[in-house]
Amino acid sequence: MKNTAIIVATLLAGAAAYGQGTVNFANRSVGVFEAPVTYNGERIAGTAAWAQYYAGPAGGALTAIGAPVNFRSGANAGFTLAVPDTVVAGVAPGSQADVVLRVWHADLGVTSWEAAQALDLGGVGQSATVTVATGGAGTPPSLPAVLTGMTGFEVSQVIPEPSIAALGLLGAGLLLVRRKK
Repeated sequence: MKNTAIIVATLLAGAAAYGQGTVNFANRSVGVFEAPVTYNGERIAGTAAWAQYYAGPAGGALTAIGAPVNFRSGANAGFTLAVPDTVVAGVAPGSQADVVLRVWHADLGVTSWEAAQALDLGGVGQSATVTVATGGAGTPPSLPAVLTGMTGFEVSQVIPEPSIAALGLLGAGLLLVRRKK
C-alpha cells in the first residue's frame, strides 16, 4: 500500500510538471476586443487567405500553433476560424507567453508562413506581438488567456509575376523595335 501511494504521488507530480499554459487563439472576443485582418482595405473572408497563430515563452522563439486556418465570412469576415489547439508548449500555466497572428494570401499557393515569406511576392502580414499570462494555473485550472491588446492589421498586396507568354511578347516587341532602327 505504501509503495502504491508513493507511485501515485510521483505520477501526479510528474503530470503537474508537464502542465502547459493555455491561450484562446482568436482575433476576436465579443465585448472584449476585435482585431480584424484586412487585404486591400477589405476584411478577409473565407478561403482568400491562410492564418496561423505562433506562440512561445515571452521573449523566446515562436512556434506555429496547430494547423493553418481560414477566415469567417459575412458579418464575421476578418476573424479567423477557431483554432482547437490552445496549449503553448514550453510555457507553464500562469506564465507569460508571446503570441503573433501571421496571415498569407491563398493566391501564393503555399501552406505555411515561412514558404510565403520565402517567395518574397508580398501577400503577407502579421499582428504586433501580444504578451499574455497563460491560463491553466490554479485548481481548478483558470480559463485560457484572451489575446486582449491584439490589434487588426493589413496584409500586403500580392506582387503578380508576369506570365511566360507576356515576357515572350515583350521580348519579341523589343527585338522588333531594335530591328526597325
